[in-house]
Amino acid sequence: MTRIVDLRSDTVTKPTEAMRAAMASAEVDDDVLGNDPTAFRLESEMAKIMGKEAALFVPSGTMGNLISVLTHCDIRGSEVILGDNCHIHIYENGGISTIGGVHPRPVKNNDDGTMDIDLIEAAIRDPRGEIVYPTTRLICLENTHANSGGRCLSAEYTDRVGEVAKKHGLKLHIDGARIFNASAALGVPVDRLTRAADSVSVCLSKGLGAPVGSVIVGSKSFITKARRLRKTLGGGMRQIGILCAAALVALQDNVVNLESDHKKAKLFADGLNQIKGLRVDGPLETNIVYIDIEEGSRTNPGKICKELENRGILLIPESLSRLRVVFHHQISASDMQYALSCFQQAVSGVQTENGN
Repeated sequence: MTRIVDLRSDTVTKPTEAMRAAMASAEVDDDVLGNDPTAFRLESEMAKIMGKEAALFVPSGTMGNLISVLTHCDIRGSEVILGDNCHIHIYENGGISTIGGVHPRPVKNNDDGTMDIDLIEAAIRDPRGEIVYPTTRLICLENTHANSGGRCLSAEYTDRVGEVAKKHGLKLHIDGARIFNASAALGVPVDRLTRAADSVSVCLSKGLGAPVGSVIVGSKSFITKARRLRKTLGGGMRQIGILCAAALVALQDNVVNLESDHKKAKLFADGLNQIKGLRVDGPLETNIVYIDIEEGSRTNPGKICKELENRGILLIPESLSRLRVVFHHQISASDMQYALSCFQQAVSGVQTENGN
């Protein structure tokens, strides 16, 4: 059987034996009625870790962000300022607009995932123009910033954005799908990275390796409103303790693995930069590696992916000249070296085939 090294995303991990055992023995009840004890344990633990009053389990990160935006922007015609290259704006089906009637006000993302503070402030609508403008109510950040290669937003930068939000009477939401990766990379506690935020969404099934779900955190009043919206959107799932049990294991066992994931990603990137025709631009801070195919190499992501798949290496073409690789706790150092060797063979084979 061909060896499989799945680098498509950190969402592809399988539940560990410890997770499966915890799921099988989880104490459960009806969470829509507010009685599931394992859900309560997870939500209490996440609220504590994130430095917020309360938390809510949701089926997905997309739902978590949607609920958060709609809770803050509870009047149709509200506007949210967010990065032009962020996940909410690009990869979440335009849900804030189609479902919530919330208008996005995109601001250019820099290469490091930040938005310039002065551009954020300039994007805030003048209340005197409310007869013609949407009303700005929310600013969204993403940490880590996936489309910028998993770059981390510092606590100091987030604080500055938070100050702008408070100055203008706005709320701040962080899409923290991989905020535990940011914490590990920066050496800063998670609650420090979220201190300035009114709400945060955290994915359990990315770097943390749980099979399903996300958690949103915020004030008690925020979570009370969010719980009702979760039900409206079809996210009330009864005996969710089965899923929350796996997430509790992920928090206990896998947070410590994130630094190792980052080291393997960096070693992998260094190795790729030794292969003619490939380039990984830095700095590489966490677990996401974008691989650019240089002009004149006479190949493309589709061909390379096909060659790699024949060798058991799975990854995602990002564009006509770029590939994406994501490391996670189920990729060993041996897997990383094997994938690097397969890249060398695949690129050499494609170039030879094209007569290069």
